[in-house]
Amino acid sequence: MHPDMWAVLRREWNGFLNSLVAYIAMVVFLLITGLFIWVFPDYSILEFGYAQLDQLFVIGPWVLMFLVPAVTMRFFSEEKRSGTAELLFTRPLSDWSIVTGKFLAGWALVAFSVLPTLCYVFALYMLAEPTGNIDSGGIAGSYLGLMLLGGVFVGIGTWASAVTDHPVVSFVLGVFVCFFMYAAFDSLRFLHLSNTSLLVLEQLGIGAHFESMSKGVIDFRDLVYFVTVTLFFLFWTRTNLQSRTW
Repeated sequence: MHPDMWAVLRREWNGFLNSLVAYIAMVVFLLITGLFIWVFPDYSILEFGYAQLDQLFVIGPWVLMFLVPAVTMRFFSEEKRSGTAELLFTRPLSDWSIVTGKFLAGWALVAFSVLPTLCYVFALYMLAEPTGNIDSGGIAGSYLGLMLLGGVFVGIGTWASAVTDHPVVSFVLGVFVCFFMYAAFDSLRFLHLSNTSLLVLEQLGIGAHFESMSKGVIDFRDLVYFVTVTLFFLFWTRTNLQSRTW
């Protein structure tokens, strides 16, 4: 990792820890997913009796859809409001190092939020009949898909923070774009379009690719999609910063 990028990442991560953002994000994600998986009767594994974690990967993206923009909304907007952005950009750091450093800090926070849910996998492993009778491939693929989806959401949140100096506006914009990318394309199936057109439109959205990986199928096309969309928003963020007038 480039030293400049590492310096920005460390700065953002220390900011997370000092403001309790990291701890709150992990607790919120673990609490909400835990309630749906183990407590709420309509979703609980204990009620259905199946050794699977489908609930986690159905609820997880919706939790991240709100959690990630809440974390990233201050990346640039708060710095512009407080005036620290001018100090940041006068340092010998490239715009790309700043953007990727902030992105990696946000993505690391997503990883640390998702990591504790591995205890659910262990619990499921022990509860299964016979012990260990779980779909390991499907679970591994779902975790990989959730992390890649989290990366896209962090990229969107980073971009949303760069286009406004109001954190709340950044949050709302980030949630809207995350929702649009995840769910809007799937809703187009109700339109009277040809099967080919519907397939192409669905492939533009995150939902179809995440669903594919949740089945344990690691398709190279899905990986390319997630990486491409993430890089698109990061490059868009850098382009916005390069045209800054503040």
